[in-house]
Amino acid sequence: MDIAEIKAELQRLRREIRYHNKKYYNDDAPEISDYEYDKLMRRLREIETAYPEFITPASPTQTVGGTARRTAGKLVRHDVPMLSLQDVFSREEVADFVSDVTARLGEVEFVVEEKIDGLSLALRYTDGTLTQAITRGDGIIQGEDVTENARVIDDVVQKLIDALPYVEIRGEVYMTKKTFDAVNQRQEKLGLKTFANPRNCAAGTLRQLDSRVVAERHLSMFTFNLQKISGAEIPSHTAAYDFMARNGIKIIHNYRVCKTFDEVWAAIENIGGYRADLDYDIDGAVVKVNDFAQREILGATSKFPRWAVAYKYPPDEKETVLRRIELSVGRTGRITPTAVFDPILLNGTRVERATLHNQDFIDAMDIRVGDTIRVYKSGEIIPRVSGVNFDRRPTEAVPFKIPADFIAEENAIAKRNILNFVGRAAMDIKGLGENAVADLIRAGFIAGIADIYRLRERRAELISKKILGLDKNTDKILAAIEDSKKNPPAKLLTGLGILGVGSAAARDLIQHFGSIEKIASATAEELQTVPDIGDVTAKNIVDFFSEEANRAMIDELKNSGLTMEETVAQDTGGSDEIRGKIFVLTGKLERYTRAEAEEIIQSRGGIAKSSVTKATSYVIAGEKAGSKLTKAQELGVKILSEADFEEMFGV
Repeated sequence: MDIAEIKAELQRLRREIRYHNKKYYNDDAPEISDYEYDKLMRRLREIETAYPEFITPASPTQTVGGTARRTAGKLVRHDVPMLSLQDVFSREEVADFVSDVTARLGEVEFVVEEKIDGLSLALRYTDGTLTQAITRGDGIIQGEDVTENARVIDDVVQKLIDALPYVEIRGEVYMTKKTFDAVNQRQEKLGLKTFANPRNCAAGTLRQLDSRVVAERHLSMFTFNLQKISGAEIPSHTAAYDFMARNGIKIIHNYRVCKTFDEVWAAIENIGGYRADLDYDIDGAVVKVNDFAQREILGATSKFPRWAVAYKYPPDEKETVLRRIELSVGRTGRITPTAVFDPILLNGTRVERATLHNQDFIDAMDIRVGDTIRVYKSGEIIPRVSGVNFDRRPTEAVPFKIPADFIAEENAIAKRNILNFVGRAAMDIKGLGENAVADLIRAGFIAGIADIYRLRERRAELISKKILGLDKNTDKILAAIEDSKKNPPAKLLTGLGILGVGSAAARDLIQHFGSIEKIASATAEELQTVPDIGDVTAKNIVDFFSEEANRAMIDELKNSGLTMEETVAQDTGGSDEIRGKIFVLTGKLERYTRAEAEEIIQSRGGIAKSSVTKATSYVIAGEKAGSKLTKAQELGVKILSEADFEEMFGV
């Protein structure tokens, strides 16, 4: 690869990893397995090792994954960093870690223990009394204060037997599988959304504003590290466990003390052998140096301690027989094929369905009804098909093709969505009218919105087949497509075709949240804080961005260079009476469309809104102005005519 390709891959990997960090640490909604995530991190490290001049302080290899959020409580500074662990995936990598440590320190004891899949929590005790509980947050600087919630967790000890001046311990809050099932059953009875897995449920519960909800859900906690202590000398990890056990603190059980690599590996295999039988989820085994003084010698990087690693077990994968492929057409027109197979047990959960994504995925794996397929759980949550056992293929199995009637329906919906996207109120791409869009779909050039921005790559083919007419017309349309990338994000949001989100609502949403990505991750409650966004529209937005296909489309549009984030408007002559002031348009202007007037307002540093409130600075009233004008008069908001508007803005 040349330097440009290397930089492009670095950017892609960092962007993808940051996205998945956010989904895992902040949203409690991971979309890929630890195994898949770790492969991305490994590739990033490989490139940065080969090209250290491209390492940046903000790279995911140099930072901890999460960020602190103001939810259950205030933000609190960490006394001791809550670092993550370096992940390893093979016997050889574990051997390298053990060898490196012993080469530096000589004789070393290692402790091997389960890596609980939950949410990290630090507990602080002053004079033996629990005084504060803090989440991991950003891991380095600060976390969230969740003390009141921690107090109602059964495993959290309120008062230590040894009333030392200060003790800080770190553990993992989790939910047993039995408790998780009970919570989801209760959610279903109440008509509420169920949780994807125990970790997500535990993390979301710990951040609740109401500690009564936390108490009802019966969280659990294992403690796995002594962070800091005053008033006693604790020389090792096992001695710390003895201290904690004496004080009634629940520690990780089944740990083993090992002196050789063979013992370490045997302990890892032992945990792997029984992990499926546990009533809680683990996502690996931790190997750590026992002696605290030796830990001090080894130290830490900006992200990982050098005295421990986490061995990640391969994802649980089983074979089963594919009985049929079901097809559904979503609101956006995309056909989703779903594999229905003989039930199997993965990570303690009965699984009998998995997405097959699209026809290309089916073709690439040559998946046929009757095949013996391999299925695993992505992120311990979502079932995925990883391949086919061709040795067991029935002789009568035939290639699967999505029927023509489904494709016709998909094309019809795709055409409608694309026309909305390229329309004047949205991206306003000149030349892509109904006939051109229909021709592009029919010829297989576009099947969705994101495909529009790949047409430039197929210019020669478009011209040779005269899909968009002669060379000059084709280039004109391609130029219009390229220019549309500069459109503000409100136009892009309008073009997505979310029910209830027209140009005015899109503009209000962007002004409130600042970017498409922040809107995509907002809850229904957060969306309803925007004026004129009711519960139905908020639900439509959440539903739209919760669909995997739509999230993938947004990523593709971002990678194509479309504007996702609102930028501060350049001052092109706006006066102090314009900059930062809120303008609302009502009625019909003679010489400007609403969109044109709003662009003028924003170009001068003003803010265009759709609703009149006490914060509104001016209402620009055209012909047949309605209730907005009346409300402005009631609130004493200054009214501008079209002529006043032109004079103020110099147009």
